[in-house]
Amino acid sequence: MACPFINDPVDEGAALLRTELNIRREIVFRPRIDVLAFPDSYLFERYRFTSQSITYIHNLIRPYIHFTNHSHALTSHQMLCVALRFFANGSFLYNVGDAEHLSKATVCRTVRKVCLALKRLLPIFVVFPGHKPVRAIKEEFHRIAGFPSVIGCIDGTHIPITAPSHNEADYVNRKSIHSINVQIICDAAYIISNVEAKWPGSVHDSRIFRESNLSNRLQRGEFDGLLLGDRGYPCQPSLMTPYPDPEPGPQQNFNRAHCKTRARVEMTIGLLKARFQCLRHLRVTPERACDIIVACVVLHNIATIRGEQHPAVQFEDPDDDLIHLPAIQDGRAVRDIICNNHFGV
Repeated sequence: MACPFINDPVDEGAALLRTELNIRREIVFRPRIDVLAFPDSYLFERYRFTSQSITYIHNLIRPYIHFTNHSHALTSHQMLCVALRFFANGSFLYNVGDAEHLSKATVCRTVRKVCLALKRLLPIFVVFPGHKPVRAIKEEFHRIAGFPSVIGCIDGTHIPITAPSHNEADYVNRKSIHSINVQIICDAAYIISNVEAKWPGSVHDSRIFRESNLSNRLQRGEFDGLLLGDRGYPCQPSLMTPYPDPEPGPQQNFNRAHCKTRARVEMTIGLLKARFQCLRHLRVTPERACDIIVACVVLHNIATIRGEQHPAVQFEDPDDDLIHLPAIQDGRAVRDIICNNHFGV
């Protein structure tokens, strides 16, 4: 996609005058900022990472960032910091450029390069059901509310985007906002173990899961464990949803434990959006928006694994779909077994 911020508005009269008089525009090199010279509190506020983590991320992506040897060109370290600043504050590119003493065009190209480099790290940092043994993942979930055999919690979240020029109606969600509908699965430690960031906002959560590769793998029995989802998903043997009208006793106990455990994915999504304010609204094409979302997911996992400070989380209205899907027979049977064996009075 052509960068929408490359061409600065130029006074046509001044341009013609320079051409006639053969006057060259003076090149001004503005001073560059040595980011790592600032304290970690300053870095977290503006980049969401401490100096050690910035160096760690730089070492990971440096092989995938190509930069020129021109004088005064950005180094790979500087490129990472420019992108992190954009991810963290979500402002317009010219604001990021002003803060980093760079042009809008440079910021645009830099963010794109860093996004693609981080995207290549997705198979390393986003792994289902996680980097820990499955038994450890189940135990961490079980400690929350006593729900057995959980290996992940699933939910969808909408990332607002600017109305695209092609297939605009496909991206309008049920709140009449243009968005990308992103499927997130996390573990009990707020680490994202699966992400699907390619679907327009009009697509329902259940369809995203049904057509995902992970759904097929779960149905084939590749994983020993359950996902927990809200009523926007159908209850399946490998995907437990709450009882729609729980009876007093075991069913209500089941629903309470289910809700308390599934809150981990809502918290994870809240942390992701609080850490990277750019996800509040992306002013790029859908394709580039998806790349930015994936890059932020990778960075979120790195921050969580390295114990970076959590930003203040502001919970949004739940994204639960208004459509409540019925349980399939096999899923209902598994749910009843879990309910009776683990949540009986």
